[in-house]
Amino acid sequence: MQTQILVDEAIEALSTQIDDTAIIACSGGIDSSVAAVLAHKAVGSMLHCVYVDTGLMRKGESDEVSEMFSEMGIKLKVVDASQRFFQNLEGVTDPEEKRKAIGEQFIRVFEEEQEGCDAKYLVQGTIAPDWIESGGGERDVIKSHHNVGGLPDDVDLTIVEPLREFYKDEVREMARELGIKSSERQPFPGPGLAVRVLGEITPDRVESCREACHIVETRIREAASEGRCDLPWQYFAALLPVRSVGVHGDVRVHGETVVVRAVTSLDGMSARYSPLPHDLLAEISTEITNSLKGQVNRVVYDITHKPPGTIEWE
Repeated sequence: MQTQILVDEAIEALSTQIDDTAIIACSGGIDSSVAAVLAHKAVGSMLHCVYVDTGLMRKGESDEVSEMFSEMGIKLKVVDASQRFFQNLEGVTDPEEKRKAIGEQFIRVFEEEQEGCDAKYLVQGTIAPDWIESGGGERDVIKSHHNVGGLPDDVDLTIVEPLREFYKDEVREMARELGIKSSERQPFPGPGLAVRVLGEITPDRVESCREACHIVETRIREAASEGRCDLPWQYFAALLPVRSVGVHGDVRVHGETVVVRAVTSLDGMSARYSPLPHDLLAEISTEITNSLKGQVNRVVYDITHKPPGTIEWE
């Protein structure tokens, strides 16, 4: 009942905030999906939903997102901007600079889309941890979120954030109330795999990370369904710019390192690493090194809590 009240209040607030055409980035994640459904219920056809394929998404994600929005009766425009994002990330290795570069390109894409629909408002799925961790005032910057600290100063759109005061667990409850298919989906960072590929961003390195993430997600979900472990709150792989010596057959090779990360949490503000079974980790390691032979020759498991670490590596 309380969640329904929050949903109704959010829809009512959006109907008063937006009096002209609005545009929203729909990644398919919980935050943006809830924001999109709320805004669609509030203003209907005045909302233009856009999915930007940055080239930094998970395996099969673009098709899954398109199907989900189609099932909800919400029109979704897909924009392939992957080449553009890779060009603007070329040579960028600093995590904050990555987020800012991605944030700026998101806005530039939407400014271009704005010309087609003459949007006056930009709806975002910003939630409380996003702006808290991005700093401001007396708050230290933990990491800039692309939809907060990464936004350029000259945005020519009025920004509307219906979920700004909510935490992840509250947004998940709203997603369930709204019947959104991704309500049980694990969190995925706005900048996508760019913050899971540490160091230089290249299409090849992103593809390696994408495949490693797919293996980690698939094997952990299967293990949880078989009762071998509890399903973590978030679980993925990151590609480290650390090369080490290895051996394939009788050949000495140098490859990069994949780190597997799995945590339990309520709202993402704090987390504890998940004690996955060693046999499961061994299976994941073997599959990653076999699938990415010649690229990755070492897999490690991150057992750091938050704090002192963060959930994502960047």
